[in-house]
Amino acid sequence: MQYLLMCCFNEEQWAKIPESQRNKIMREYGEWEQSIVKSGQFRAGAQLESTSASTTVRQQNGKLVITDGPYAETKEQLGGYHLVECRDLDEALGIAARIPTLPFGGLIEVRPLVPAAARMAPAGSTAGH
Repeated sequence: MQYLLMCCFNEEQWAKIPESQRNKIMREYGEWEQSIVKSGQFRAGAQLESTSASTTVRQQNGKLVITDGPYAETKEQLGGYHLVECRDLDEALGIAARIPTLPFGGLIEVRPLVPAAARMAPAGSTAGH
């Protein structure tokens, strides 16, 4: 089963952490990622630019509306993600629990992906259930 680990952090809080500490956290992050690559659980991942670089696309009254910045006003912003292969949710949570930003106020949302067979099944089908 694949799980998406969505890594969130308050960008203002991150900026307040001394640069030397942020660099240490990111080195530990690299080591953490290498550990899941070596275990064979890593499928994909990336760090995102800050929300100031984002653009939001939506549709209102049948017209496309494009605005600068994030859609949601939240305390934490999505800063990156990791796609991992795990036996179950407990294993995915164990991987998420080792992410180095947690002790500094980060949060990780762990969400299972819908298997491809279930996505491709016709509406009303019991495939994947």
